[in-house]
Amino acid sequence: MNWQDLPRAPDPGTFVCNLSELGIGSSKSIDLDGFSVLLLRNTTGVFAYFNACPHQYLPLDWRTKNVLSVQGDVLLCSNHHASFDAQTGKGLDGFAQGSALTAIPFSLQGDQIFIGEEVG
Repeated sequence: MNWQDLPRAPDPGTFVCNLSELGIGSSKSIDLDGFSVLLLRNTTGVFAYFNACPHQYLPLDWRTKNVLSVQGDVLLCSNHHASFDAQTGKGLDGFAQGSALTAIPFSLQGDQIFIGEEVG
């Protein structure tokens, strides 16, 4: 599914947060007027997804905010333990098999993260 087809999808150029708010090895959920974005940062980069597990469309961090593995390579849904590749959003096991998270393109301008096309 294209992220822009989701209800309440923000316009490209919408400010999300400052990169400095997202430490390496962490994830953060941001509500953009009813549209939830899950940002994560690991040693390979920054990634953004629509914060909804494709299994039941509950936020991945609904039960706990800690959804990124210690290694920073797997996102784990806090509801039914479906796991997803942090870099691609592809489902790895459990209820995630055969599905994927919806990636949100973003741009990084200085320390600021905006919804929009990836830069570089």
